[in-house]
Formats: sequence, C-alpha cells, structure tokens
Amino acid sequence: MNQADLSLCRLLDPDVLANPYPLFRLLRENDPVHWDPFLHAWIVTRYPDVVEVLHRFSADRTPTPEQLSAMGCAELNPIAQVMVKQMLFMDGTAHARLRGLASCAFTPARVAVLHGHIQEITDRLLDRIEAKDEIDLISQFAEPLPAIVTAEMLGVPVSDHPQLKYWSAAFAEMLGNFQHNPDRAARVLGAVDQMTNYFRSAIRAIEKNPREGLIHSLMTAEVNGARLTEEEVIANSIVTMVGGQETTTNLIGNGILTLARHPAQMRWLRENPQNIQPAVEELLRYESPSQHTARLAPGDVELGGKQIKKRQAVIAVMAAANRDPQRFPDPDRLDLERADNRHLAFGWAAHFCFGAPLARMEGQIAFRSLLARFSEIRLNESAPVAWRENLGLRGLKALRLRLTPAHQTATVS
Repeated sequence: MNQADLSLCRLLDPDVLANPYPLFRLLRENDPVHWDPFLHAWIVTRYPDVVEVLHRFSADRTPTPEQLSAMGCAELNPIAQVMVKQMLFMDGTAHARLRGLASCAFTPARVAVLHGHIQEITDRLLDRIEAKDEIDLISQFAEPLPAIVTAEMLGVPVSDHPQLKYWSAAFAEMLGNFQHNPDRAARVLGAVDQMTNYFRSAIRAIEKNPREGLIHSLMTAEVNGARLTEEEVIANSIVTMVGGQETTTNLIGNGILTLARHPAQMRWLRENPQNIQPAVEELLRYESPSQHTARLAPGDVELGGKQIKKRQAVIAVMAAANRDPQRFPDPDRLDLERADNRHLAFGWAAHFCFGAPLARMEGQIAFRSLLARFSEIRLNESAPVAWRENLGLRGLKALRLRLTPAHQTATVS
C-alpha cells in the first residue's frame, strides 16, 4: 500500500466517488489520522477523532482577499470577500454572534409550525408526478421541495426558487471540493456576483415593504446594541440558502436510492410509517449528505498518536466516522430500527447545522409521503446512477425511478 492508495484524491475517480466507503474503511483501519501529501492535509476517519476535530479545531480557514492576492489568485477575491463574513468559517464570539441571529429562524418550535405547509408543498409536487410511469426524482421533487421552502424561509419570492437552486448548486461545488478547477471557479464567481446583487435588491425591497423571513431577521436583529452590516446579511443569507437546499435535496435523493436498493427495508418502512423519525436518522448515517469538512489545528496537538502542527489543515470525514464499527455495530448494514444512532451527518458542537430540525422534517415528510403515495418505487436499471462531481456534498445528478401509484394497486387487488 502506498500514499496514493490512501489519498482522498481517489474520490476524483467516478467509481470511487460512487462508493467511497471502501476507501474510508481502508483509511480508518490502516492509518486513521493520515497525512495526505497530495492534499497537504491530515485525514481523520475514526468517530472519536472526528468528534475531537469538529469540537476543538478551528473553522476559521478561509483565505482573506489579501492572502489570495499574495498567492497570485486575486481573481478569486470576490468569493473570499463573501466567505470571510459567513458564520461557517468563524470561531468563538464572531461565530456565536451570527449563529445566534440566524438560528432563531430554525428553532424546533418555529419549524414545527411549518409542518402542515411543507406537507402541502410536498403533496402538490407529488400530484404532478403521480400519473407518470417514470420520473427523475431529483429535478421533479428533491430539488424543488427544499428550494421552495428555503425561499419562504428567507422571505424572497417563491417563484425565484429555480434561480436559487442554480446558485446553490454552483456555490456548493466550491464548498464540497478541494481541488482547484478553473472552470468551476468561473461558475462560482458568476454565481457569487449574481447572488450578491440579488440579496442586495431583496434587502432594498424588504426595507420598503417589510415581510417575515430570515433576511428581515438578520437586518433588524441586534446584539449588544450592534446590528449586522449589509455585507454580513448578504453573506449569511447565501450560506443559509445553500445549506438549506443542498443538505435536504441530498438527503431525499440519497435516501430513496438507498431504500430502492434495500426493498425489504423500504417495505418495512411503508408498513411502519410511525418509525419515520429513526429511519431518517439511519438514512442520514448510512449515506451522509455532507461527507467531510475541513478545520485547522488550533495549536500543536496530538491526535491518534500523530503530531499535528498549529494551523495545519485537517479534513474530518464524517461519512467514515458514521461507519466506524467501534461506534456503530455492523455499520455497513442499513438498519432503520437502529438504536443509539448519534451520527455526525449534521456535524457536532458549535458548528452543528442549525437547519437540522428543518432538514429532518422535510426528509420525514418526503419519505412518508412518497411511500404512502406509491406502492412500488423501483430504479430504472437502464439509467445508470450518476453522482454529482462534488466530493464533500454527496448527492445525485438524477435518479430515474419507475413508480406504481398506491391507488392502482388497490384497484387491481
């Protein structure tokens, strides 16, 4: 075994990306805190070590515009100007200040109020596909559902949701990948410019005609008498929009693919819909929408017997930790009744995803409704499963399914 065998760069191979778990197992069993010379970063794959990184290492890892200019990458400065203001890349009081303001819109109590409305959106989308023999679940359901919900949460016109989805996918390509790709950079730069202009216009519109939503909350909230700047409102509207869509789209798509590949488990869940909550947690563990994230060592530290120097990059692979046999018995087996399922799909500690209650609710409603509406959900075997070229945010380009509506089965019987 050589260094290349253990490198996360192997995810650039479509076959490895389609099933990364053997690579993660290889890392976890042979070198769980591994120095990857190709990425110039430490790769961490065991559950307790990943928790340690997520809990104690620094998220303040975005190069500033000045640093990018010094590296000869000044053309990327517009991206950095947005990212350095996003809570995702902050620590301590700066992070707590922004997170406290944004998370108010996503408390379990506020999310619970949305249950009926999300069910209505789900039902409308399923009405459009029920009569079709074959669908693409991603474009016809898994993308529009969270895009519509996210638009409403932000307080922007719901009719804009296709544009929000396009921007979200473009920005996610940068968040989920670690290799420099000039073509990707151009698309992200265009999306950042368009999103910035869009949210600036939304702020002007809300100033004239206030309406409820996250943008309004960020505009008007105060912490110790201080308000967010307009650039902070824009930056954190962008990251919330992206997180609100990508996680849920991938949860729905990955989850239905997993169930279609495990028909006995799908049948059990259809017959036991009251168990939808633990089932969604197992689907999150088994095919995590967010596979890994980066941190920086806060000082010279020892982890897993390795010496990590201050400010060295560390990639915490949550998807590997979620299949650590020391934490989850028989981890490669899908078990919708799995107990003690404290997975890391939504992160850990201070940077735990504050949109998790909403993503969980959308996932529960989506799976329960699909299984109730259709007595059979089968993969179209002539259409190969194609994963997005996103190494960290795991999701499908498309998912072609053949459906049998439940009422047809009832009529036949």
